[in-house]
Amino acid sequence: MSDCIFCKIIAGEIPCHKVYEDENVLAFLDAFPHAKGHTVVVPKKHVSSIFDFDPDDRTNFSAGLSAAARRVNEAIKPDGMNIGVNDRPSAGQVVPHVHWHIFPRFENDGGGSVHSIVKTKEKIDVSEVAKLFV
Repeated sequence: MSDCIFCKIIAGEIPCHKVYEDENVLAFLDAFPHAKGHTVVVPKKHVSSIFDFDPDDRTNFSAGLSAAARRVNEAIKPDGMNIGVNDRPSAGQVVPHVHWHIFPRFENDGGGSVHSIVKTKEKIDVSEVAKLFV
């Protein structure tokens, strides 16, 4: 996709600081980091959403994401890390090329867990929600 910033980074048209690369995945430092070593991991094949992955792409991406996380862990030596994806605009996805963020975490860094992303004020009846999956 010619106007996609991540496709341009993958093609080498825009420089990046590579963390990890294989034939299917590119991982690079986020240009506007939220933590030391904040890394973006993208599939080289343009897909907009996690739902656009075919099974082989998903398997290959998962292996690349794991390898990138290991590289971040070895280089940055964080106390922990959060790894997550914003899928579609309502979840905060800004670039329409699916990508995961690796956030190295350190004791007392002021960040929260993934549970701090959203906290509904609505009372949720888990039994009623469970019926949607039957």
